[in-house]
Amino acid sequence: MADAPTVEAVRAARARLGELVVTTPVRRLSSPLVERRLGRTEVVLKEELFQRTGSVTPRGALCVMLDLPRETLARGVTCVSAGNHAMATAYAARVLGTTAKVVMPRNASPFRVAGSRELGAEVELVDNVHQAFDRVREIESTEGRTFVHPFEGPKTALGTATVGLELIEQAGELDAVIVPIGGGGLAAGISAAVKQLSPRTLVYGVEPTGADSMHRSFAAGSPQSIEAVRTIADSLGAPHAAPYSYALCRHFLDELVLVDDDQLRDAMLLLFSSAKLAVEPAGAAATAALLGPLRERLSGKRVGLIVCGANIDAATFSRHLADAAARAS
Repeated sequence: MADAPTVEAVRAARARLGELVVTTPVRRLSSPLVERRLGRTEVVLKEELFQRTGSVTPRGALCVMLDLPRETLARGVTCVSAGNHAMATAYAARVLGTTAKVVMPRNASPFRVAGSRELGAEVELVDNVHQAFDRVREIESTEGRTFVHPFEGPKTALGTATVGLELIEQAGELDAVIVPIGGGGLAAGISAAVKQLSPRTLVYGVEPTGADSMHRSFAAGSPQSIEAVRTIADSLGAPHAAPYSYALCRHFLDELVLVDDDQLRDAMLLLFSSAKLAVEPAGAAATAALLGPLRERLSGKRVGLIVCGANIDAATFSRHLADAAARAS
C-alpha cells in the first residue's frame, strides 16, 4: 500500500516522540492457569497500559500535534473520545504548551472525565458519541482549534505503528499478533509496522460484538457506521470506520474476530490473576480473542497480545471480575 507508514518513517517517529512516550515493557505471560487454558501457546504481552495516561493513545495524539505549525498549535486542540483519547490529547496539549477542549459522551467513565480534567483539559459532555463528533466540528470552526482525530489519519497511524516497531524489536519473531480495534487506528498502525518488519507474522484484529464497525466495513468493502455502542469495552466503541485506517486494516490485517462482554470479563480476570494487571475491558480484548475464537488456531504458537489500556475505576473493575468469577464457578 503506497501511502502506508514505512519502517523508516516509523523509526523516525519513535525517535521524535522521545521521552514524551514510554517504551512499554514486553513480558511473557506464564502461570498454571494460562497453561491450563492455552496449553503450549507462548503468550507475549505488550503492556501499553503502562503508557503515559494509562493507554496507547498518546502516541497518535502526539504525532499529530508535533506536526502542527506553532501558531496553529497555540490556538489549541479539540477531540472526541470516550476517555482514553481525551486524556491523551490533554496530556499532549499540556506537554506541548497549549490547551485542549475535549468532548465526551455523558455516559463516559467518570474516572476518565476526571483524568482529562486533571491533565488540564476543558471537558464538554454530550448525549452520545455521534453528537460528540458534531460538537467537535463546531468547536473547530468557531474557536480555531485543531481536531485531533481519535483513530483516523496518517499521523495517527504513524504513532500507533511505533507500538508494532517496539514489539518486534523487543519480542523477536512472533507467529501472530492480536490487536484491539475501536475505530481502527491502533490496528492500522501496528499491523502496518508488524507486516513490514516480520511478513510471516499473522496479525488479527479483535472487536467487541457490540461495536463491530470494522467487521461491517470489511463485509461491505467500504467504511461503515454502527447505530450505537453496546459493549463494556467503551474505549473500543467507535461509531464508524474511516477511510485511511480502514484501508490500512484491509491491506495488512489477516483476519478479524469478535469477542463478547463475558469473554472480555473472563480475560480481565485471567490477566489480573496471572499477570497482576488491572486492565479495562478494551485492554483485555486481545487476550479474550486468544482464549476464545483464536485458541485452537494459534495453539502452540508464539503470540503477541496488545494490552492497550487500564483506565478503569476500582468499583467497575471489581464488578467485572466478580461477574467473571461467578460465571467460572
